Amino acid sequence: MRLLLVEDSDRLTELMKETVHGAGWRIDAVSTAEDARNALKNSEHDLLVLDIGLPDGNGLDLLREIREADTDLPVLIVTAMGDVDSRIAGLDAGADDYLAKPFHHREFLARCRALARRSGSGTTPVLTAGHLRYDPATASLSCDGTAIQLPPRERQLAELLMREVDRVVSKRRLETALSEFDEILSTNALELAVSRLRKKFAEVPAGAVIETVRGIGYMLRTVG
Repeated sequence: MRLLLVEDSDRLTELMKETVHGAGWRIDAVSTAEDARNALKNSEHDLLVLDIGLPDGNGLDLLREIREADTDLPVLIVTAMGDVDSRIAGLDAGADDYLAKPFHHREFLARCRALARRSGSGTTPVLTAGHLRYDPATASLSCDGTAIQLPPRERQLAELLMREVDRVVSKRRLETALSEFDEILSTNALELAVSRLRKKFAEVPAGAVIETVRGIGYMLRTVG
């Protein structure tokens, strides 16, 4: 799952990035409504996490724009304005859920998962390849029922390759999908992630191997 966070607090942004990465999801973070408009226009996201008080305007105005454009992107408002009137205003403007600051990171993740289930984003289908099983709803990878522990980037790479099992995925597509606005994934970083994931699959064994298609990209191929 890929989130877009619109939040002008640097400290909270870093904390939420850590939380989202720990869940195995990706996150793009911007601090203004204008940057959010550009992000929504140029990238695909599964969930928008929106603060109301932004440097260049009210987050509710941005939310109304999104709904007027007839998009069904799930929106979670995260704000310090937690009174009843503010909650009602946010929900009436088109938010799917509302979370008042301060909040516990586990509750934040639970609300994100609930919105993903409600919209169908990032939850279906459970992916399989060889002996591997990946559940996007929980970002969990297993082999024959045994959990495989991976760092977030390698877990995301496994998901991307398993979505296209037995088909070639280009390097450019993988680099773009694994990048975030403040960190563009380099070719070397992608190759290192592939190497580590390939080694982990061989150790299990996974019943699937990552093949390099020279000059194009990579393919997860089922074997045996």
